[in-house]
Order: sequence, then structure tokens, then C-alpha cells
Amino acid sequence: MIYNPISVSELNRYIKEKFEDDEYFSSVLVEGEISNFKHHYTGHIYFTLKDENSLIKSIMFKTYTSHLDFVPQDGMKIMVLGSVSVFERDGTYQLYVKTMKQLGKIGDLRATYEELKNKLEKEGLFNKEHKKPIPIMPKIIGVLTSNTGAVIKDIINVSTRRNPKVQIRLYPVPVQGEGAAQKITEGIKFMNKKKLADVLIIARGGGSLEDLWPFNEEILARAIYESDLPIVSAVGHETDFTISDFVADLRAPTPSAAAELVVANITEFKVNINTYTKRLKQALLKTIQLRQLRYQKCIKSRIYTDPLKKINQNYMLIDIKTKEMENFINKKMQKDKLKAQSLILKLDSMSPLKTLARGYSIISKNKKNIKSIKQLKKEDEITIQMQDGKVDAKII
Repeated sequence: MIYNPISVSELNRYIKEKFEDDEYFSSVLVEGEISNFKHHYTGHIYFTLKDENSLIKSIMFKTYTSHLDFVPQDGMKIMVLGSVSVFERDGTYQLYVKTMKQLGKIGDLRATYEELKNKLEKEGLFNKEHKKPIPIMPKIIGVLTSNTGAVIKDIINVSTRRNPKVQIRLYPVPVQGEGAAQKITEGIKFMNKKKLADVLIIARGGGSLEDLWPFNEEILARAIYESDLPIVSAVGHETDFTISDFVADLRAPTPSAAAELVVANITEFKVNINTYTKRLKQALLKTIQLRQLRYQKCIKSRIYTDPLKKINQNYMLIDIKTKEMENFINKKMQKDKLKAQSLILKLDSMSPLKTLARGYSIISKNKKNIKSIKQLKKEDEITIQMQDGKVDAKII
């Protein structure tokens, strides 16, 4: 008898193809509880989704985990959307998750948190330009928190250690439960109206999302935004972020850190003041020394030892320049005189009187000089000018 067996790989591949051909398995919506949760260093997460009677291995690749708005944990109730397929190597089927939502009250709160956060962010309540500066050396610090517990004690201890003269004004408010957000809001408005502090700290210790919920309510967020006094939010642990943190002028990871951020260390201030005082004294001393050296140099200069010397030298220069100007003027006048004499001689040589002196005469008719015989005719009366006078004549 002849057998034609198939390999394990072929069998697993065939089963995988059957899963992939089934449209129902390509998109399934499943709810259950997380167990055996593992966050791989590659960014993928592996877990088992189970209920009271059954379980299924699940995987969510890094491509989809980046869109999660919460951190999955063992015991958390969730709803996932994904596909079912076979992992050929191990011959197991598993759920490939694409999206995940937290179920129950915590899940609803987180959805509300994200919705309000997006709304307030669009309105500009988180914008940096609205943030008010925290005073460098506040005298009075207002604290809104429970009057019992470690939070107010930590703030007082840290504040008084850093600056024993700082005043702490506590406005007791509930920091958990229904109505807490309203009470904190009233406290902020009261402190603003009465101007009871230079800066406010809103604080409480760590807790679950449900415990911290008053600090995620819209009424408190808007009160922080509208406050004239700068507000520091110190709610929960360093990894906890509330809407109050985003609206506040400054976010502190813990209440103790808030006290350190708000209250200046008086010892450091004194050290800095002493350091700057020494630097200022050294700078002033150096400036005085330089001015003294400059003064000594000026005192020894001739302008102080013989002040008239410079004046006398200038007098001598004036005399020299005056003499030079006189010489220049005399030479110019002599030169111009010789030139004038030369021109006079030339002009004299061209004078008509010189011509008459040599025996010539000038004939004119009707006061016009006669230059040609053609200008005369018989019986014309003319005037003849000679060296020593004029005579009238007639052409015959």
C-alpha cells in the first residue's frame, strides 16, 4: 500500500490559508482581560487575551502600538480589533491586534480626558505665550491641597528649609472625589480676589486616573487659565499628567519639586550676592587704579608742568605765518606792479598821440576818422589833428 503524507509545514500553511480565506477572521472585535503582558524591546507587545473559560495568544506590532493612548497592563479589561491567523512555525493560531480600547470606568475616563485635552488645546489654553512668569523671590506662597497628609508637610519642609522667611498660606481643599474640582476652583478665585499670595501651588500625591480626576475637569482648567496669580501644578507622581499640568504656568513632577521650583534657596542667594559683591569690589578697585595711573600720567605731562609753553609756541607759529603772509603779499604786489608797468608801456606805444609826435596827423570828417582818399571829395570840410592842436581845412 502506497502513502502520500504531507509535511508539517504544508499542513500549517494549509490551515493558515483557510484562516486567511475566511472573511470573519480578517476583522474580529473581541473583548477580554490582559494577562502575561510583555513589552518587547522592538516595540511589539505580546499578551494573552482571556475570559472566564478560554484564552487566545495575541500580538500587537509596533506600527499600531504607537497609536495607543494608555499603557496596557495585566488584569486590564480591553476591547481589540484585529485578525486571526496561524503562526506557521509553531502551528498555533493567534490574534493580530490593530487597535485597542480600555473598557470600564477607567477607559471611559481616559476617553473623556483625551476629548477635553484636545478641545482645550485647540482653544489655546495650553499656549506658551499665555504662561505667566513665576516670581524669583516670592514672599507668600498659596497652597491649595488637603490640610492633612504628607503633601502639605513636604511643601512646608522644603520651603522653610530653602527660605525660612517665606510664608505659606494653605487653602484647604479636597483633592479627590466628587465636588473636589469645584472646591479647588473656588479656592483659586478666592486667592486671586484677596491677593493672598504671590504664587499658587495646586498639589496632591499620586494615585490612579480616577483619584486624580478632579484635576482633569474643565471647570478647574478654565479657573487656572483665568487666574491673575501664576499657578504651579504639582499633581501626582512624575509620570502622571493631568489637564491642570498643561494649563498651569509651570508643571512640577511632585509637590516637593514644586516647592523647590517656587522657593528660592536663600543660602544660594547669599553665596551669589557675596560672590557678585567681591567681583564688584575687584572691578571698582581695578578701575580706580587705572584712573590713578592715568591721573599721574596727566599730572606729569607738559600741559600741567609748563602750561604757557604751548601757548608761546603757538604765538611763534602765528608770527611765522604772519611774516610768510606779508612776504607773499609783497611779492605778489611787486609782481603785479611790474606786470602793470609792462602793460602801460605797451598801451602807451599804441597810443595815437605817439603817432602824432612822430609828425603824423589824423584827418576826420564829421568826427569820423578818414582812412582812405576815397572817403573824401572836393569841397569837403575836414579837421586835421596834429601834435600840438587841431585845424580845419577844406578839400580844393
